[in-house]
Amino acid sequence: MFWRKRIYLDRAAGAAGNPSSPHEEGRRAKAMLENARTDIARLVEVQSDDVIFTSGATESNALAILGHVRARRAAAYGKAHVLYLPTAHASIVENMQLLAAEGVSIEALPIRAGQVDTDKLSNMLRRETMLVSMDAVCGETGIVWNTREIAEVLQNASDGGATERILLHVDASQAPLTEKITRTHFGADLLTLDASKVGVTRGIGALVAHRSIAIASLYRGGGQERTLRPGTEAPELALSFSAALRAAVLGRATFRAAAKRDRANLIHAITDTVPNVYIQEGRAQAPHILNLSFPGRDTDYLVALLDEVGFAVSTRSACETDSEDGSRVVFALTGDRERARATLRISWDSRVRSRSLARFAAALARGIAFIDSMGRR
Repeated sequence: MFWRKRIYLDRAAGAAGNPSSPHEEGRRAKAMLENARTDIARLVEVQSDDVIFTSGATESNALAILGHVRARRAAAYGKAHVLYLPTAHASIVENMQLLAAEGVSIEALPIRAGQVDTDKLSNMLRRETMLVSMDAVCGETGIVWNTREIAEVLQNASDGGATERILLHVDASQAPLTEKITRTHFGADLLTLDASKVGVTRGIGALVAHRSIAIASLYRGGGQERTLRPGTEAPELALSFSAALRAAVLGRATFRAAAKRDRANLIHAITDTVPNVYIQEGRAQAPHILNLSFPGRDTDYLVALLDEVGFAVSTRSACETDSEDGSRVVFALTGDRERARATLRISWDSRVRSRSLARFAAALARGIAFIDSMGRR
């Protein structure tokens, strides 16, 4: 017996081809999802089962931080100590604050000369330390953090018997365009990735974590994603995510070399024409992100002026643009409130040409000159 046309009578499943459904459409959706999972796992050099799909980096970070600490805290009779990078994305910093409200002891990682001070870190570890959470590349400044050095400190502490095993969570969502993204490259136990940072797809990300790592689900509602992230998966988004991530990996060397040249030229053009400008950077740097401070200038107004002439830039992370204190990240790095209140972040990908950045530098100089002239009136 056969049918000319399949009739879909499982609309209540939530989508045509729910990956959890047993029929042909469901199996096809499941295959798409698992193909994407396998592809991402190969790029990160982990097992397919290690890849947990989420809605994006914010959810992945929450699952890593809250999920792991809550799971281990239940077995440790409530005692817990965690450390975090104070310049990290709000989804790390604010989840740390949530843990603090739950009675967890939290401390900021010490920063010196654009890197985490590993000597001081060694002295901060305790028997109840469970987790260190940080980003691989700062989304505001482009600083590439010394995650592997931190992983070594944590490993030495555990090997020496000073602590139980301390896990390292790394948010690598800003890394794929210019850095290797394998789990071992970062020395990470838990790794966050986000589709929106490598392509046009929004609404999907991943947490990479081996099944042996204790993680408590943040909510209930189904058995998807190892029961850690209930809810119907999005196979089409997963495939777009894996394709964009693969393209980023394949194009990384070429883009990194071009971005390095463009960044140097951009800095030269700006510092030659704009007085009193500061650059925020670290020991290692992602070349496609440039963070500048123009003390005494209204950079929110500068962003508007640049927008009018066709250039989209920001003062800081879009998740924190409502802050009146300026950039939390720049203040944590410099301790200078004036620099933190007058920041501009410039970031680009392979679709932006060198000549466009040169035009931007000229427009920026004109905008600063106009703002300065208004101040002299």
